[in-house]
Amino acid sequence: MPTFTIETTYRLPVFRQRSYEAETLEAACRLAIDDDDWSDQKEDYETSGETYVTGAWTGDVAPYSTPDLNVPVQFDETVQRKADMFGTLLDLLQESARPMGLSHHDFQRWLPRAKAAIATAKAIADGRVDPIDATTDAVGGRGQ
Repeated sequence: MPTFTIETTYRLPVFRQRSYEAETLEAACRLAIDDDDWSDQKEDYETSGETYVTGAWTGDVAPYSTPDLNVPVQFDETVQRKADMFGTLLDLLQESARPMGLSHHDFQRWLPRAKAAIATAKAIADGRVDPIDATTDAVGGRGQ
């Protein structure tokens, strides 16, 4: 019977709670994100993430000592699978962001919302801040 060496991982939330003096909530959030001092960090073992496969090798070998195997996607982290699917769905939404059978009036209401959703999705996919015009109710609003 074959033997496989499997590396599994789970994410452990690490947090800190610190006060920041700033003009706005957004400015305080930016200060917190930019703060590199984690000397007072705490680990949250109660809410650790799911276990997922991060590597696999044929045989009873030291990890990374031989070529790794392609692990079936269902063993990847769920949040990564969602992110991968997000990209696919974004591509599909971009293709359909043109007249398709909606009435002209319905399409005129739908198109700005679709474009705002695309802009926000592209920003997320690119690791950028959401565009200002995409933070309105056109994509469902914030904090709802």
